[in-house]
Order: sequence, then C-alpha cells, then structure tokens
Amino acid sequence: MHTIESLMKQLEQLGIDSKGTLLVHSSMKSMGPVEGGADTVLDAFTAYMKDGLLVLPTHTWSYINADNPRFYVDRSPSCVGILPELFRKRPDVVRSLHPTHSVAALGRDAIELTNDDHRFDTPCARGSAWGKMLDRRATLLLVGVDLRRNTFIHGVEEWVDIPGRLTDDHEMLYTVLPDGTEISVPSRRHCGLSWSQHFWKVDDVLESEGAMHKGRLGDAVVRVCDAAAVAKVITEMLKDNPELFSDNNPLDH
Repeated sequence: MHTIESLMKQLEQLGIDSKGTLLVHSSMKSMGPVEGGADTVLDAFTAYMKDGLLVLPTHTWSYINADNPRFYVDRSPSCVGILPELFRKRPDVVRSLHPTHSVAALGRDAIELTNDDHRFDTPCARGSAWGKMLDRRATLLLVGVDLRRNTFIHGVEEWVDIPGRLTDDHEMLYTVLPDGTEISVPSRRHCGLSWSQHFWKVDDVLESEGAMHKGRLGDAVVRVCDAAAVAKVITEMLKDNPELFSDNNPLDH
C-alpha cells in the first residue's frame, strides 16, 4: 500500500525539482493501491511542490464544441481523469480560461501561468500555458501513461507549424467566468487523424537524447520529461521530417 510519505520519496528519487514547474499527466489506476486514494496522490504532489508550481491538464475538448460552446471555468468537468478533476476543485487552485485545453495550477506564479490562454485561437499556442512550460523549463511527468498523452508535443507541432493539424475555420466558443461573464474565444481545433496516437514513436529517441528518463511512482511506470529538451529534439526531428507523426510506423533506426 503506497502512502503520502512513500510517494513523496519516489518523487525525490525521480529527481523532480521541488522548486520548479511540474506538469502531471496521469492514470490513477496505474499507481496501484494508495492509502486514501486519489486525494493522497494529490496531497503528495502538492506537498512536494509546495515551493514550486504544480500543474495538471483540465481539458474539456471531448465535449466543448460548436454544438455545446460554453466552458464554465468553475464547473465544466475535466475529460482527462480523476486527478485533474479533483485537483481543479481544490482551494487556491487556478484554472486557465481556454475552452478546450485548460490547465489548473497551484503555487508560485499560478496566475501568471494561466492568465493568457483564452487570448489565443489554437489549443497550445506559444503564448499559452503550454508555451510557458517551455519558457519555465518545466518537468512533464507522465504517470502510467505514455507519450500519446503528452499534450506538450501538440504544442511543439503547432509552433513548428506542421500543416493539417488544425482546422482553418474557427468555432465560436465561450468561456464563462464564475460571475457569469462570457468571454468569446474563437477557436481552431485539432483535426484529421488522432495525431497524438503516433507520439509514442519518439520514446526511444527522447530517452537516448537525455530528454526523458523512466522510473516509478506507486506501481506506475512514469516518464520524466524535460520540456525544453523535448521541444529541442522534436523540433529538429519535425524540421527534418514534417511527416514524423503522420503515421503509426516505427522510426527507422
């Protein structure tokens, strides 16, 4: 049975900078039995990162669209698992205002990280929280999920401007603040294939280049990614081959 103490010890062993910025993608069930369940996992992250910034994705892309265009910051549920959903409701957690790709943040600079997302018409704009992860040299922690869940790679594709990834046209979406204020957010969406299903292809490359290492949290296999190093490696690969993630075939070695 994993405890808050054992989880914090594992975070330390993974080499995560407790004063830095940590973004967590997660599968709670992959972690095995935890005393106190999901709340204990969040308590461990929060305590470990108390002098830094803890960020979880609170995406709503699966159901916010032209037919259902209103994203309620305080009550639209996250579609990416139990930990983000519980985290966004916690005291002092700040949620960004992007209608489909919001994040929730707790700690130093939480407001600065989250305050611009709704100003952009794409999911992972360079000036959004996803781009700020790069500026902050964040650590991206994938708990029991692989690179197919690494939204940051969508960002890298967007910044390199790979064609065919986003709709040309905009949907009119609205972000609704807790006081009822509505903000119009015309939005382009990811389109075409589920490109992220192909992100696994660079797993070995990121590891061999030192941009990622693996370890354990609870029972889960975790990937610890250096956002800046990941961006550098994948940007170079995309410039060499813009079709890198256009199919599901392994890379030629």
